Amino acid sequence: MSLSDLAANIQSGLTGKTFNGSLKFDCGDDGVIVLADQTATTENRDTDCTIRISQDNLVKLLTGKLNPMTGVMMGKLKVSGDMGVAMNLGKLLG
Repeated sequence: MSLSDLAANIQSGLTGKTFNGSLKFDCGDDGVIVLADQTATTENRDTDCTIRISQDNLVKLLTGKLNPMTGVMMGKLKVSGDMGVAMNLGKLLG
């Protein structure tokens, strides 16, 4: 699944939900997905919070196969910036 496909899936999941702040999933050389202003895009920009994660682990995170706290403890994802925004993402995904 490409990052564009993932961004489209996230965008459809945002329908009717509110996400405050901006967040970037940084998948290294594979690219980024940015959640901001109720949209999900693959266009890179500065955000309140950045989550560094591989594309494979991002798919697992979004499908519920990777627990965010477990991912952090195992080093599968790294969070920088506003932790409150990252916590809001958990509510959005859950």
